[in-house]
Amino acid sequence: MPADASPLPHPANAAQPATHSPKRERSAPSVIIRTMRLQDLAKVFELGEELFTAEKWPALYRTWDEFAPVEFFASDGEFCLVAVIDNEEEAGDDADADDEQIAGFCLGTLLEKRHSAWSYGYLVWMGVDPSLKGRGIGRKLLAALTDLFVENGARMMLVDTAADNEGALSFFRSQGFGHELEHVYLSRNLDKHPKAIERRAAHPRKPRPRTDPAPTEISTPSTHDTSLLDTPPQ
Repeated sequence: MPADASPLPHPANAAQPATHSPKRERSAPSVIIRTMRLQDLAKVFELGEELFTAEKWPALYRTWDEFAPVEFFASDGEFCLVAVIDNEEEAGDDADADDEQIAGFCLGTLLEKRHSAWSYGYLVWMGVDPSLKGRGIGRKLLAALTDLFVENGARMMLVDTAADNEGALSFFRSQGFGHELEHVYLSRNLDKHPKAIERRAAHPRKPRPRTDPAPTEISTPSTHDTSLLDTPPQ
């Protein structure tokens, strides 16, 4: 992973005496890892929408939608973390929590195996703002989530990703993950199933009128389907 900071460039005319005090170059704002809050849900969803698209990952075997962050926030809130850009030094007392920039997030859950003393920490979703990659945000999120799992008694941490996602595989391997097992996911197109054809014939789709897109609304589901667990690429 790239280093979080690089040396400042040398002045072009370092040998010449300066006629004025050199300007102090601002350092990049620090990143804070904290537990996800209710007001973060919309921003986390929007970042996930940017990262986990069908165009980028056509074989993604779990769908990212507005329910994903809400479900985990409702059922496993303590294992939902966000990375926030700390702009308080520049904004001062005028800083507003609603204006915080979400740089990344991770959503996890604690799994307990029946008839076993082992419990497992499972990293399900993880994403970092592409414009902020190379600043160690993914490592900081993973380290904070790992600490939470250990504090809650997990003896093993699990993560999965696509076999051809070399970036994610390299990242997780560098963080100590191994013992890789391959899983085969099969799919079947049901569009030509006789009942599907009958259904379409009985209920033809009506063309939808074009309207301006409405603001994204997030509602809380009543259940949490743990069978859909998956970790998409970072």
